[in-house]
Amino acid sequence: MNPEQELGGCRLVVLNQAANYLTVGFVNAFNRRFDSVTLITGGVHEQGEALNPDIEVRWINRWYERPAWKKAASFAFALVRMWWLLMTRYRRHEVLFVSVPPMGYLLNLLLPHRFSMVIWDIYPDTLKITGMRPSHPLYRAWAWLNRRSFRKAHRIFTIGEVMADALAAYVPRERLSIQPIWSIFQGGEHVPREDNPFITEHGIGGRFVVQYSGNIGLTHNVELLIDVAERLKDDPRVLFQIIGRGPREPAIRRRVEEAGLANVQMLPFQSDDMFPYSLSAADLGVVLLDGRVAQGSVPSKAYNLMSMGIPSLYIASGESELARYAAHFGHACCLDASQIDEIALFVKAMASRPPALEQMAENAAKAATQFTRANAGHFVSLYFESRATK
Repeated sequence: MNPEQELGGCRLVVLNQAANYLTVGFVNAFNRRFDSVTLITGGVHEQGEALNPDIEVRWINRWYERPAWKKAASFAFALVRMWWLLMTRYRRHEVLFVSVPPMGYLLNLLLPHRFSMVIWDIYPDTLKITGMRPSHPLYRAWAWLNRRSFRKAHRIFTIGEVMADALAAYVPRERLSIQPIWSIFQGGEHVPREDNPFITEHGIGGRFVVQYSGNIGLTHNVELLIDVAERLKDDPRVLFQIIGRGPREPAIRRRVEEAGLANVQMLPFQSDDMFPYSLSAADLGVVLLDGRVAQGSVPSKAYNLMSMGIPSLYIASGESELARYAAHFGHACCLDASQIDEIALFVKAMASRPPALEQMAENAAKAATQFTRANAGHFVSLYFESRATK
């Protein structure tokens, strides 16, 4: 029998309140193996890959990043909408939960469906960033629900070995399928400096650009870059770029202004069309991960930098997935947030553009071959491998 026809009348629902390029990749890949696929979402952000027109989209309320009360309300309303749709319109479908709202996979405790989930941020572990301790009632309750939910799941996907180790607190490790995700870019998008309008528009010139591009939220200790910039404020070669938005942005902007740091440039998120140009402007890409959530997350920007062949500075715990990537691929330097002086010395050394920087760029491009769009198909293969052996 043709494996593409082996499912007969099976149908799948993918849940993600804020669908991004990864969700689009999952949906398109699974669409090749199911008779029908439906995406329940509050918004679709297509980057590099369009949603297949065969996919049914069932709209729910959108996700809000802030203020916190509006974010929580949007999560709650989305959960209710998802539950209702699965209990009524999609009662006979299989379910794949992806990302948002973060407690969405717990719906499998209330539903009869064959339910699988992709975990790339581990909760309640990530709540440690707010100061919440494992002894907190909410943390303990969520951990207890995790154990029940994961025990019931058909398939649990996570994206790295370190994250699998962390999830083993809730489910036997052999129940986990480890499969890396992929970049928005798939190679060939890097724009040479001389052809880059972003560099001209923002007056970068020949300076060495240390760039953080992404959310400026609770798990992103972007203030640390300001500490480094203060140490290097007298080095005219180096420009620190902070591109993005989030709850910490106003405080960081005030600190830059008060300190008079001319070597820091803060910019808003760039459009999808401009994003390849802004990322290509980086000589050194920065990925920040708070040590309290080091085992529970891998920022997607790490994969985007690899795909552009850009050397990286990972500011993360030595126990993180990022540290493993740096050691394995040799495309990045990973230093702990406490090592401010060492970080400043590394940036200063790289600003001289030594041969080691060029080697890191080559290693980044090689590493990117492990994180391509083909990985979406690997998720699908693992899903049905589980089905055959369960």
